[in-house]
Amino acid sequence: MTKKWQIYQVENEKVEELEKKHNINKLLATILVNRGIIEEKQIEKFLKPKRSDFYNPYEMPDMEVAVKRIVKAIENKEKTIIYGDYDVDGITSVTVLKSFLEERGLEVAEYIPNRLEEGYGLNKTAVEGIAKQGYTLMITVDCGISAIEEIKYANELGIETIITDHHEPGNELPEAIAVVDAKRKDNKYPFRNLAGVGVVFKLIQAIAIELKLDEKEYLKYLDIVCIGTISDIVPLVDENRVIVKLGLKLVEQTRNLGLKAILQASGYNKIDSSTISFGVAPRINACGRMGHQEEALKLFLSKEINEVNELTQKLNEYNRIRQETERNIYADAIMQIERDGLANNDTIVVMGKNWHHGVIGIVSSKITEIYFKPSILLCEEDDHGKGSGRSIPGFDLYEALTECNDTIEKFGGHSMAVGINVKKVKFEEFKQKLEQIAREKHIEEIVPILKIDAQISLDEINKDMVDSLKELEPFGEDNKTPLFAFKNLKIDSIRALSEGKHLKLTLKDNKNIVNAIGFNLGELSNDYRIGDKVDVVGNLEINSFNGVENIQINIKDIMKSL
Repeated sequence: MTKKWQIYQVENEKVEELEKKHNINKLLATILVNRGIIEEKQIEKFLKPKRSDFYNPYEMPDMEVAVKRIVKAIENKEKTIIYGDYDVDGITSVTVLKSFLEERGLEVAEYIPNRLEEGYGLNKTAVEGIAKQGYTLMITVDCGISAIEEIKYANELGIETIITDHHEPGNELPEAIAVVDAKRKDNKYPFRNLAGVGVVFKLIQAIAIELKLDEKEYLKYLDIVCIGTISDIVPLVDENRVIVKLGLKLVEQTRNLGLKAILQASGYNKIDSSTISFGVAPRINACGRMGHQEEALKLFLSKEINEVNELTQKLNEYNRIRQETERNIYADAIMQIERDGLANNDTIVVMGKNWHHGVIGIVSSKITEIYFKPSILLCEEDDHGKGSGRSIPGFDLYEALTECNDTIEKFGGHSMAVGINVKKVKFEEFKQKLEQIAREKHIEEIVPILKIDAQISLDEINKDMVDSLKELEPFGEDNKTPLFAFKNLKIDSIRALSEGKHLKLTLKDNKNIVNAIGFNLGELSNDYRIGDKVDVVGNLEINSFNGVENIQINIKDIMKSL
């Protein structure tokens, strides 16, 4: 697939200024300048965030009202329940708030809807059940901002609600006693991109201030807050970066038995954002995807090592089943795409029987990644198709669905990801309408863009320089691993690994030689020969093998030199 290489224009004066002023190397300075991190305070906060870098929680909308009401509940031992969500952000949000409040002497229950039976967010049946059990205060975490009717119903049943959320509100706010969300239109809080668990962290920080507690009483939860923040793929900049950078240090020495066990089960030796994203998050999310969300929460809350070990085994098994289910749906979807020639379309829409609701979104993401086209996968159920869709940068899938609304039962989401319900009799009409809209918007002109921090030569890099890039971690949304372009390198050796899946090379210029690996690029081993001159784009990393460390380029794209 053709990719566009977009190399930053290096601002040499600013780079040199940062090099001298902060005693950092040219590569690190270049990346900071590229990312607009040039002021002294910005640099200090980015490279070495401190506890004092957290913003005042009382600047968030309705925070004072929320805190006063919760303190009243603590004093009166009021019957209180937390209403959460089944993903990692929701599970960690419940864990942090429940643990903090119970340490303050308030016993709280929790309710997490079943993804397969209830779906996301508040529902009236759940609210009614909560009222029947005599709860008078409900605190939502990672949900609630769009629950207008459900909150109205809770009010009618005598439940007061505090909403904590991080999703975009609609034109109307729910009639809760407090709505704590930095995405509110009247928000004055300096950072609006916290995860749901980040909002909960600000809430317990504010309660701690109100109760004049030592700051360690809320800071000790940063390990769990960090897990939820990384897993929810929010931008890892500003306050999220402070949370994650400080939180990862706590994760390394966590006292949470469940987190410790799941880290060990993941098999990762190093604790970083990748460990959380690819080792921890999938295991927790697998519980919600397979309809066992309560098991993940129990794991984080448990104080019994035997129970923790048993729950960890369950999470591993749910994750194994999730992976197997995902593989089966993926294989079925690919077969349909190839059989019907859908790869030639501008959009990919497929439907299958016995596809699992909880997994279908992951498969849609993979299909979109492989073909670089918006994809929608639907589970066939009776006379409906229910499923998920993913898009590509530059094509607003939500907006496109609004234009073919007459062929859809219901849908929701945002520009890059949607949930959708289509009647089977309308399926073909919907496919054609979406394809037509994509064609009219000239989607075929959109190509993936690789944003490259700098073009460098092998002469310019050494182990210390590559090591210094670790200061930019944790990497994630809005703080991607830096990409570098290398031109006119000669292929010294080339072969495919793992039954043709991956590409392994050694590349050289006049006097330097470097190892390179291209994951999932194995088929390119047939397109190049030893002696070919190539340009490559990739990340720089240190590869350790048999105790020997070498610089390696992790290739993201390769082409023959002009």
